[in-house]
Amino acid sequence: MNKQYLYAGVVGVLIIGAGLGAYAYFGGSASPLALVTGGQSVEIKPTDMVHGSPNAPVTMVEYASMTCPHCSHFHETTYPEMKKKYIDTGKVRFVFREFPLDPLALAASMLARCAGKDRYFPLIDAFFAQQKDWVVQKPLQPMFAIAKQAGFTQQSFDQCLANHQMEQSIVEERTRATQKFNVNSTPTFFINGKTFRGALTPEELDKQMAPYLKG
Repeated sequence: MNKQYLYAGVVGVLIIGAGLGAYAYFGGSASPLALVTGGQSVEIKPTDMVHGSPNAPVTMVEYASMTCPHCSHFHETTYPEMKKKYIDTGKVRFVFREFPLDPLALAASMLARCAGKDRYFPLIDAFFAQQKDWVVQKPLQPMFAIAKQAGFTQQSFDQCLANHQMEQSIVEERTRATQKFNVNSTPTFFINGKTFRGALTPEELDKQMAPYLKG
């Protein structure tokens, strides 16, 4: 298969040449932080990618798009501190859910899923950290360079991007998030059911965690 058209398998009718012009295909990113009134019960599913103790007093769900700059900023600035302070200490169970805003984000999400559970979060982190390198008009080569560090070969890379079942499951999860939880931008967070749109700063995160961690 010509690599120029690999995204045809990811989004049906779009190709890589659509590039960043497809950003509005699914929605947009959210900033600054805004509290949405009314909690949601966001149940954890077997297919969820989870960090932290299942017995943690706080469950935090993030819906993110791999091409979202606000998501990247959160994962570079707030997430490392959150992991050290809350996740690794058993206070927070963190759930990451893909909410691709465009074909490129969908492709990166597929690659992270194909990497397997042990390499999922490291590859997510790598894609966010190097976002400016692969969110470009010709993304395949830089994406493969990143995926190669997670153990991908050219063959497994191409096969993953052509995996229609993987593509469909991510798109279905995104549709579910929109219809059931009113997610329409990234990042969107649920902290024990309370909804926040936009990137959380470390200070804002501490403020939201405090009521659940008293005593």
